[in-house]
Amino acid sequence: MTAIVVGVDDDRRVGESIESLMASAGYVALLFWSAEEFLQSGTLMVASCLIADLKMSGMDGIELQRSVRVERPDLPVIIISAHCDDDVRRRALAGGAVDFLCKPLDPKHLLTTVGRALKEH
Repeated sequence: MTAIVVGVDDDRRVGESIESLMASAGYVALLFWSAEEFLQSGTLMVASCLIADLKMSGMDGIELQRSVRVERPDLPVIIISAHCDDDVRRRALAGGAVDFLCKPLDPKHLLTTVGRALKEH
């Protein structure tokens, strides 16, 4: 079965880049523009990996991660951000994120991180 990688980012360019990169790697790539849109979509239960932006309007990436943990504690979550702060990074990792990546994203590193997350979970 092909892994379903979900991207949640309110920046259209970043979201579309993630979607394109994941699709080019052979994953089913689904993209949502907000945490709320993702949670309301019904996709949570079929997702294999979640890539979520830290700073979004409405629910942010850390809040989304906490919400996801309730229903899918096994779902690997990767938090991405243009605001790479050590305190936020620690909170994301302590909350169960498999990694915290800084924008601009390195495509090879993101693919490696997703591959590792899928293997480990």
